[in-house]
Amino acid sequence: MSDQLMLPIVIIGGGGHASVLADILICQGREILAVISPEDISQRPVFRGITHLKSDKDVLAFSKDKVLLVNGIGMMPRSGFKRKINEYFLSLGYRFETVIADSAYVSPFSKIETGTQVLPMAIIQTGVTIGSHSIINAGVLIEHDCNIGSYNHISPKATLCGQVETKDNVYVGAGSIVIQGLSIGNGAIVGAGASLTKSLEANTIAYPARVAIKKLLENKR
Repeated sequence: MSDQLMLPIVIIGGGGHASVLADILICQGREILAVISPEDISQRPVFRGITHLKSDKDVLAFSKDKVLLVNGIGMMPRSGFKRKINEYFLSLGYRFETVIADSAYVSPFSKIETGTQVLPMAIIQTGVTIGSHSIINAGVLIEHDCNIGSYNHISPKATLCGQVETKDNVYVGAGSIVIQGLSIGNGAIVGAGASLTKSLEANTIAYPARVAIKKLLENKR
């Protein structure tokens, strides 16, 4: 959690990512005043008992000095939707909470910037910097001295070896591996399961190797 006051929370978004964040916050004893989502959230047990509001404009009913926002909208490749929402509310003077699951390991010698979300069982080693509003998903390993930009999404079980640098708006897919010392440019995507062995330029995609599946024909006698 951030060094900001332990103010109550308003969560923007009511889908799966938002429910994981709500679970973390509730287990940490944080008060969630409302979930803002146009979709039905009644089937997600974690939201039971929390006020459900349906429009982003409903956030404005809460004083910017008396709440902290958590953006629970999942970050998809090359989608600026999450960032657009953040920038709108930041322009109005609202602040975003940093969410770190209790089961995550974050080195005291790392730097986690405001609005970052670190999910369960993630490991962030010494010398790492995580830029603002990035998502470090469940089971991610970020090794020593990596520098992660703002609005990154490092997907579940991805591994970034030492001294990797990512710029802003980078998406690293689930289960992928980035070897040490590489750089990944703005808006680049590392596909799920890829093993990245050379640096990636801005706005490019590294695809994983494709697995050829062939149907075995029975021998006929």
